[in-house]
Amino acid sequence: MSSTIREADLSADRLGPSKITPLPARTAANAPAPQAHGIARNPGMKLDLGFMESMRSVNRSALERRVASLTKRRSIKADNQAAWLLRAVACMDLTTLNSNDTDERVRRLCAKAVNPFRRDIVEGLGITGEKIRPAAVCVYHPFVATAVDALRGTGIHVAAVSTAFPHGLTPLSTRLQEIEASVRDGADEIDVVIPRGLVFAAKWQELYNEIVSMRAACGEAHLKVILGTGDLATLRNVMLASMVAMMAGADFIKTSTGKESVNATLPVGLAMVRAIRAYFEETGYLIGFKPAGGISTAKASLDWLVLMKEELGRRWLEPDLFRFGASSLLTDIERQLEHHLTGHYSANHRHAMA
Repeated sequence: MSSTIREADLSADRLGPSKITPLPARTAANAPAPQAHGIARNPGMKLDLGFMESMRSVNRSALERRVASLTKRRSIKADNQAAWLLRAVACMDLTTLNSNDTDERVRRLCAKAVNPFRRDIVEGLGITGEKIRPAAVCVYHPFVATAVDALRGTGIHVAAVSTAFPHGLTPLSTRLQEIEASVRDGADEIDVVIPRGLVFAAKWQELYNEIVSMRAACGEAHLKVILGTGDLATLRNVMLASMVAMMAGADFIKTSTGKESVNATLPVGLAMVRAIRAYFEETGYLIGFKPAGGISTAKASLDWLVLMKEELGRRWLEPDLFRFGASSLLTDIERQLEHHLTGHYSANHRHAMA
């Protein structure tokens, strides 16, 4: 691994002080600020099939062994665990992508994003005044304007799923118009899906051209490219699709739509973060990573945070480079934090979402 990544912040290895506070950061998490993400955007590069060829060999057994060792080697308890869970919240895209979504449901979800914890939990943890909030709220296009209005001035981003989500099987012109419409309504992050058939057919140039067009349609909005890893069948396909997306200018690569039969898994995530590392070493640009789908427990969020810390370093524990796509994760994290304070688990209905 490049020494540049290793230099992230070695003092942050002890991730929890004696008093519960958020993990050390350059600025308070999600403090109100102009809608800029703080790092140089990935401009992309020409499609380099030679570079892709060098990344073709993916050893599934080795990745699975590495993942198993990561999740068993670290034991995060007590105050340290609470600090890690607060970091998970700060890296969350709080999501509602249901057929029964309404404007009112989205407003309630935005209210939860602004105030993610009950007051007694905030006071018990000693984080009153800290702006520990999800990084973004993620919705379908019809609800973008509603979310923008509800979150105005909070520093929380609005992400829109786009391009015929979740399958991406409409004409490219239609998909680009959907991106442009979401940007006009105020979305500053766009989660797009790729047509998985282009990966199976190895039509890398066509896939690259489509993502380049999507990046152009986004303008200043950041582009998250969803690979649909549960549909891609092999880790080799995941690795190659990741490389094409980054070469085409993706700001983030994302595992899943949450609608596949298999969504985010740690071996797939490890393959993708190693693609990010290789791209960084080749170009010097930092690419974000977003696992999504099936991450619903506090324990699962800790596994993903450990993976990022061990493979890419402390810098990738910031919301401008790491996100969880989650709808129910916040509820379980809030329950775990209450257990940390009281020794008792509460029912889910005590931690209302939307």
